[in-house]
Amino acid sequence: MLPTVGQETTEHLSPVVARMILVALPDHVREAFERRAAEIEYPVEAVLEMALAGFLDSECLNFSDCKPRY
Repeated sequence: MLPTVGQETTEHLSPVVARMILVALPDHVREAFERRAAEIEYPVEAVLEMALAGFLDSECLNFSDCKPRY
């Protein structure tokens, strides 16, 4: 996991790093992440983290599994 400004990220994608990733994406992709986060009432960093994890591991937790506490 990448470190955040001034601290080490150990378990989840930090909001700071998520925003850094999101601003680098095309507008329509960023807007889709933000829209999905609002729909399922998750922080956008959780949605981004789950999307990346799902891409890397098809057996990982995904949006249809459950609503984990974040």
